[in-house]
Amino acid sequence: MIHFYRFREGMKTLGVLDAIRMHPDAFRPLFCHEPSPLTADVLEQLFEIRLSAVGRNKRRAEECVVAFWRDYLLDVEEQEGPLQLGGILAFATGANDIPPLGFSPLPSVVFLHELPLRQGRHLPNTNTCIN
Repeated sequence: MIHFYRFREGMKTLGVLDAIRMHPDAFRPLFCHEPSPLTADVLEQLFEIRLSAVGRNKRRAEECVVAFWRDYLLDVEEQEGPLQLGGILAFATGANDIPPLGFSPLPSVVFLHELPLRQGRHLPNTNTCIN
């Protein structure tokens, strides 16, 4: 609690605290994070896509999947799909919005070719604990 009082006393210096009290809406963006709206482009740029080396057979299949991923994001943005973009982000990261400081590490799309074939393996997996 002592840190709060020191912070408040520091804000009184040069009249900053009084200015905040008089114009709280002007100072709100400095103290409160307002998440920007999610778009298909924002999500596409947010995810790091890890492709196989150029020239490998796996790479062609991965590029096809990436094209479907981009189409899916656009469909969801246009509300043709059953999800909202925040739901996709929540599935992949556990967060409905991009945090103020971003993600570290960035969410990624990784292709798991090495796993043995089994029922349902073609569905996406996620690890929300990493962020």
